[in-house]
Amino acid sequence: MRVGRGTLQQGLQQGFHTVLERQLSKRFGPLSAETRQRLTQATPEQLETGAERLLDAPTLSTVFESH
Repeated sequence: MRVGRGTLQQGLQQGFHTVLERQLSKRFGPLSAETRQRLTQATPEQLETGAERLLDAPTLSTVFESH
């Protein structure tokens, strides 16, 4: 079976989304529907930035702030 590049990238993005969602929930508690929607609509770059900010963010809102 051959997997296309787009399919692989989509799968990786979904996995990254799932991990970030779990990490955010563990750190900040249950996520609101708004936060879950924001994660679902995030680009790969936004997910990566969020994952980096999670390490130092004092609040959930600072994970998603634009700089």
